[in-house]
Amino acid sequence: MPAEPTRDRIFAAARSAFAAEGMEGLSMRKVAKAVGITPMAIYRHFADRDALVDALAIDGLDRWRDRIAAIDVGDPIAWLEQMGEEFLDYALEEPRRFEAAFLLPARSARKFPEDFAAGRSPPGQIWLAKLEDARVQGALKPDTNPLDVGLAVWGMGQGLITLWRAGRITGGLEDFRRLYRQSLRRCIGAFVTRDFHP
Repeated sequence: MPAEPTRDRIFAAARSAFAAEGMEGLSMRKVAKAVGITPMAIYRHFADRDALVDALAIDGLDRWRDRIAAIDVGDPIAWLEQMGEEFLDYALEEPRRFEAAFLLPARSARKFPEDFAAGRSPPGQIWLAKLEDARVQGALKPDTNPLDVGLAVWGMGQGLITLWRAGRITGGLEDFRRLYRQSLRRCIGAFVTRDFHP
């Protein structure tokens, strides 16, 4: 069996370091030691520490794309609710990958709204297609832009998750889940037509 490419080994070590200690643990020296190479050898594969951060962000976003691509719900509004639930599950089940995807200041991260409108975000392509289906079916209010719905749901979810992670929301996990679900439904409800019954 051929040896794993050095770049892959470096990335795996960086992901492990980040998972264990966050950004504080992501040093070129620690990563090099874990791989068994010199710190300077990393630069043949990653230009700098920021390039490693970019790779972590892309990995986190790829994981997010895979998670939402697996949602098997036909109705676009029900799908959007399930995506919101999946966002919370991702944050709770894979907190460091979620952090890499949505909280690290990565140069490669897509920016809203231009990159999403231009189709440069693979996860964005999925949820925008579902929201466009909802618009075509008359599920969204006539003046609603699918990008606006996506940003509102994403921003609401990320804001609540950030507050939860910082210990700024009282109660236990189940209390938080209830608060999150209630907020998610209200957020989506602001865009849905009253006469739409999925």
